[in-house]
Amino acid sequence: MKKKDAYLLLAVLLFFAPFFLFDPVYETYNAFNQSHGIAASFIKFAMLATLGEVIALRIREGVYHRKGFGICPRAIVWGFIGVTIKVAFIIFATGTPAVLQYIGVEKASSALAGPFTPIKLATAFCTSVAMNLIFAPVFMTFHKITDTHITWNGGTVKGLFAPIPFARIFSSMDWSVQWNFVFKKTIPLFWIPAHTLTFLLPPHMRVLFAALLGIVLGVLLAVASLKSQK
Repeated sequence: MKKKDAYLLLAVLLFFAPFFLFDPVYETYNAFNQSHGIAASFIKFAMLATLGEVIALRIREGVYHRKGFGICPRAIVWGFIGVTIKVAFIIFATGTPAVLQYIGVEKASSALAGPFTPIKLATAFCTSVAMNLIFAPVFMTFHKITDTHITWNGGTVKGLFAPIPFARIFSSMDWSVQWNFVFKKTIPLFWIPAHTLTFLLPPHMRVLFAALLGIVLGVLLAVASLKSQK
């Protein structure tokens, strides 16, 4: 571990330590999270998922920042994605149990809010499968498009808000990696199990856990990028 890696690790530990060491800090976080769930989701993803991108850059290129990388525009995009993920959690955690109840799975509609049972585990798994098959591919593709757009515009905030050439970026994407690695491998082997665990958690903890998974996503994207270069 180099000095800059140790400094980053220390900075992360110092940032999170007050939430675990001081009850008033944790209580303030919980109160804000419950009263302003959408804003809290934006902040969590803007910070944690962007950290994942920074770590991914370190894996790919050996540095935490370079000219044109665009930490600020990436944080803005991740904040927006965090809001959509919060909304997706509400939709799928409500809709999937309702469908299961409709097709005859007793107590499925209330399972996610109750104690751990086999029905709760099955409901969480089905909710994760539904979300990752319906929502995740769209989100992942959108994220790749915005990543490319940020890079093409020099990593500036102003460039982020320039019109996005969707068709041009879409046709330039490495669909072999997107399909064979991002979709076919990360969704069934990582995201479905990870989000099964997410939906087993209390609702107020799900977005935070998902944002922490954004750090893992950064590493996975780094691996995907290295694969596309071979």
